[in-house]
This record gives sequence, C-alpha cells and structure tokens, in this order.
Amino acid sequence: MRAAKRILDLVVAVPVLLLISPALVLISGAILATMRSPILFRQRRAGYRGRQFTLYKFRTMTDARGLFGELLPDASRLTGIGRFLRKTSLDEVPQLWNVILGSMSLVGPRPLLSSYLPRYSAFQARRHEVKPGITGWAQVRGRNDLTWERKFELDVWYVDHQSFWLDVRILWLTLAAVLRRDGISQEGCATMPVFDPKSRPGA
Repeated sequence: MRAAKRILDLVVAVPVLLLISPALVLISGAILATMRSPILFRQRRAGYRGRQFTLYKFRTMTDARGLFGELLPDASRLTGIGRFLRKTSLDEVPQLWNVILGSMSLVGPRPLLSSYLPRYSAFQARRHEVKPGITGWAQVRGRNDLTWERKFELDVWYVDHQSFWLDVRILWLTLAAVLRRDGISQEGCATMPVFDPKSRPGA
C-alpha cells in the first residue's frame, strides 16, 4: 500500500505542478501586488507519527495588527485575493511540494497545528498513523462544515480503511467538492475555529 500510495502521489503531483506553473506565477504576482512579500505562508504542522514539518500555502492574510500589537481577527486580515484563493482552494496548491518532498501525501488527514498534539484523545491521535494529506475523507464528507469531533472520527475511519482505490475515490470527490466550493468555512467564521476540547459545552 505504501509503495502504491507514493507512486500515486508522484504521478499526480509532479505533472500537475508543472502544468499549472504559469497560473502559480500569476497568483504570486497578485499576492505581491496586494500584500507584498512573503508569497508563501509557512507553518510548522504535525505529520506522520506527530513529527513536525513545514507546510506551504499561498498567503491569504495580511499581518495587520491592533493598537496593542496584537494580530487582528482572521476576517479582518483576509484580503480579496485571499478570499478567492480560499474559495477555489488554490491556496493549497503549494502543498504539492510537500507531497513531492514526502512530508505529505495527496490523501490523508489534514495536517494540524503541532500545539494540538497534547489536546488529542488516544482515539483522535490515531490520525497520525498515516501521512497527512492535501485532501482526505473528512474533506469530502463536509470539510469545514464538520465539527472537530466528527472530523477526527472520519480521519480515524480513513486510517482503518485506507486503500489505493479509496484514495482515487477521494481525489475524484475532492475535485467535485472544489468545483462546488463546498464547506469552505463554518458559518460565521472566516477560517476553521481553533481546536480546544476544553471549550466544548459541558467540558
């Protein structure tokens, strides 16, 4: 399974990255014109077995700060080009480089902040038994419309049922979801809320 998955990753990621390279140049220019450098957003995320790696995305927000130096809310920092990139999922394209490097796969649980590692239950932590992915079972079953708990249930389901043909199915469903622009964010949120199990009602 690992060998077939790696072959699928490279067979898809390398040609796609080459094919859309002209569009990536245009996107980079638009980001420079509206937000200046850097073009890419880099962040440490937890990957396979919780190992940290640097995730790459196109930058969608400014670094605007308030009177006391604090970052403004995501909704206030999200730019016009940033909204477009998120709606079309084009902000995720640089993660194809993560796939080529081997820190990510095309399909798997989405890589989350390293600071979340101590917050997982033993069940939720099982999502790190496989490489993280650009897309995954949770992304084609509701994406950011889902609660954190439901996302983790779907992530672990994928860990237990992963196969080459399931990955192919998820990639196909992802294309359909991107075209429909489903589940970009939860209602009332510009981005996904922070995962904090202590903040749940009754916690």
